[in-house]
Amino acid sequence: MFDRIKDQAKGLQQSRGGARSGGQGSGSPGSGGGSKAQLMSMFKSQLSSMKTELKSGAYRDASMAVCALVAAADGHVHPAERERMDSLIVSNDVLQNFPPEQLRQRFTKHLDRLTVDFQQGKSEALQEIAKAKKKPAEARAVIQTAFVIASADGNVDPAEQQVIREACSVLGLSPSEFGL
Repeated sequence: MFDRIKDQAKGLQQSRGGARSGGQGSGSPGSGGGSKAQLMSMFKSQLSSMKTELKSGAYRDASMAVCALVAAADGHVHPAERERMDSLIVSNDVLQNFPPEQLRQRFTKHLDRLTVDFQQGKSEALQEIAKAKKKPAEARAVIQTAFVIASADGNVDPAEQQVIREACSVLGLSPSEFGL
């Protein structure tokens, strides 16, 4: 299954690369309309196809840590943003594998730590994310989940892209695999 996902991602990246006329970054998930929407749609589809395989505690915990990082990426978490993220998390198809209260508890724990001391909270979140590295399919699913959550408002901001790059790094994944 991993090979199929990787081939799909590479194929989409190649098709996006051929359409670029500018320099690097012109096709990032935070820019351009159609290709970004295609990439997010592909991530959602891939996650849904893996739903039965994504039931481990490591995936659950890493996903909540990366969702909190995305929510706090700009250094501020507004109450409306917290509520929106909470709603997205509990309505996500794959995350429905887990009890909503477990998800909220883990998400809130990381978000609270990020709010009090962003650097310390980020370090703790990245440590949690790194635990998913043992299973490459889960590691990729964590990053895909981050993109699905980050793109819910129609845009993946530069600060969100940066924390997703850092999550890729601790998972041993290349950001370019995800269009970064």
